[in-house]
Formats: sequence, C-alpha cells, structure tokens
Amino acid sequence: MEARELIQAGLENVKRVVDRTLDGLTPTELKWRARSDANPIALILFHMARSEDSFVRSLIQGKPQLWETEKWYQKLNKAINDSGSHYTEEQCAAFVVPELKDLQSYADAVRRQTLEYLKDMTPEKLDKKVDLPPMGPPPKDASGGKSAPPRRPPFEPIVGVLLLFTVTHLAQHAGEISYLRGLQRGMDK
Repeated sequence: MEARELIQAGLENVKRVVDRTLDGLTPTELKWRARSDANPIALILFHMARSEDSFVRSLIQGKPQLWETEKWYQKLNKAINDSGSHYTEEQCAAFVVPELKDLQSYADAVRRQTLEYLKDMTPEKLDKKVDLPPMGPPPKDASGGKSAPPRRPPFEPIVGVLLLFTVTHLAQHAGEISYLRGLQRGMDK
C-alpha cells in the first residue's frame, strides 16, 4: 500500500465513524455540552471541517480555503474569520448550530478537495517541506519577560507528516463525538 492510499483510508475511516455516530442524533443532542466549558458535538464537527480546510488547502497547498472561495461562512451563517478553534466558554455557549446537513455539506466539499489533492500524490510530493507559520505567540523566557523564539510544531513540516497529522487530528475528534454520544445515550444507542 502506498502512503497516499494509507492517508486516504484513514480519512475514509474517520468519515465512517463520524457518519455512524451522527446517525439519529437530535438537534438537542448536537448542542448538548457535558459541562459549561466543553464543546458540543456540532462545534466539534465544525472544527473538524474548518481544520481540514485550513491544514490541507491553506497550510499544505497554499491555496485559499473553501470557507472563503465557496462562501461557506455565508451558507453556515458564520463570520468569515471564524476558524472553528480555540473558543472560549462564552463562545461555546453562544455557538449557533447550523443545520446538520449544511455542516456535513461543507465537510464533504472539503473532503472532496482533499481527496482530489491526494490523487496525484507521489513520494517526492509527500517529502516536500512546508513553511509553517509560528504556532501561537512566542513563549516568555524565564529571565523576566523577553520573548523566546516563536514556537514551531513538534514534527517535521513536510506534506506527508502534515497529512498524517490531519488524519490523526480528525480521528481524535471523531472519538470525542462518539464519546459525547455515549454520554447522552449510553452504549450502542
């Protein structure tokens, strides 16, 4: 099996898990939070689609996100600068859940673009270095406030590693969604 096929299989497995987990959930269950500072299933789904769009389109390919080019922010009634990440407790509480079918349509559009990108992936393309922006503000050093160098990701910034990171990131969130469903409904319900 080629690396490209392995990445594609990982993305397909994540989609199967998410689709199975969402089956039959009510709008109330999609909005339910285990506690006030926790994300609801709908916000996690939104984050997953936004992350894949950002990672694959922006960071890896250097292209504008579908969020902007296809105006998904308008279709989902969100701000154009909504990254779907790092929400505060207040933002989680205020998150307006889009229609599930619309949220899934955005995720499907992003996935189609990702799979299209993978079609002609070669080992040489997987080894291509990606210039990533710093990860958040630089940490303060211990000497009293001077800024340390910007933080870099804890992995090699090459296309193959970033695609693998995308798969594991999405799989982690698919597990969270499954867990939240279980908290609400119990086992296998």
